[in-house]
Amino acid sequence: MNPKPDNLIGCVLAGGLSRRMGGGDKALRLLGGVPMLGRVIERLRPQTGRLIVNANGDPQRFSEFGLPVVEDDIKGFAGPLAGVAAGMRWSSENAAGCSHIVTAAADTPFFPADLVSRFLSEASIGPDTIVMATSQGNRHPVFALWPVALHDDLARWLQETETYKVMAWVQNHDLQQVDFPLVVTSGKQLDPFFNANTPEDFATAEKLAMQMSEETLTEGQS
Repeated sequence: MNPKPDNLIGCVLAGGLSRRMGGGDKALRLLGGVPMLGRVIERLRPQTGRLIVNANGDPQRFSEFGLPVVEDDIKGFAGPLAGVAAGMRWSSENAAGCSHIVTAAADTPFFPADLVSRFLSEASIGPDTIVMATSQGNRHPVFALWPVALHDDLARWLQETETYKVMAWVQNHDLQQVDFPLVVTSGKQLDPFFNANTPEDFATAEKLAMQMSEETLTEGQS
């Protein structure tokens, strides 16, 4: 039987170095007057039972969001898989009955509002099944459903591997994929997994956020 949304922990991955953005916490940059991380949190919050943030360094910088901040167990910014492992470990220790976590990237503010519901309805989820999002033929490894039971396997692999690439570990397990369509905003198609990696990307995200806000306001007035 597939897990229920209320039994899932949502883990927002905000532990990157933001090199292409020039460093710092890009997740805290204001996007339409709201921290980008705040937008991701509010998009994921109704899809899961509880939320945590995976980030390294001083956790107080995220205090305004009122969520547990979980550091990587692997030091040195080992990438998203380290964040997945940290989320699994936290969930096994703090959320009795949680069999899976769902991860989302802190720099992808427009990801699908039905991400989790489609994962659960379209995949046949076994005890070690990983469910991952795709769009336009591309995988999005940080948008996935992960069994907490795989924590020890992942932690061991992170200690022994020479690569931290997500798919290098995932390929050893049952993987199912759920494809998400493009969305239309202001008459243009948008990949919902568009992420703000560079200053140019962030400028695009600001325009998109403004357009979406205007469209929502117009719909509310009609």
